Amino acid sequence: PNSNNSKLKVQFFWPLKGDYWILYVSPDYQYAVVGTPNRKYLWLLARKPTISAEKLNELTAIAVKQHYSLEKLTFTNQSCYK
Repeated sequence: PNSNNSKLKVQFFWPLKGDYWILYVSPDYQYAVVGTPNRKYLWLLARKPTISAEKLNELTAIAVKQHYSLEKLTFTNQSCYK
């Protein structure tokens, strides 16, 4: 209720489940920022394997504004897509 469809409860298999907040979706649906309510987990999602430095700065700024820490943020190696 009152989340504007931006909060999800996902259960992969019992008993593992989690709450996920959609913090941002780009107007063209190419990028998204998703996190957990306790701010322990954060994902920067893109439809392509690379993100420009400018877009990365924009996405991380959105996360920081929502009080997510970037200290443990890691990036997945996408070299298999080149």
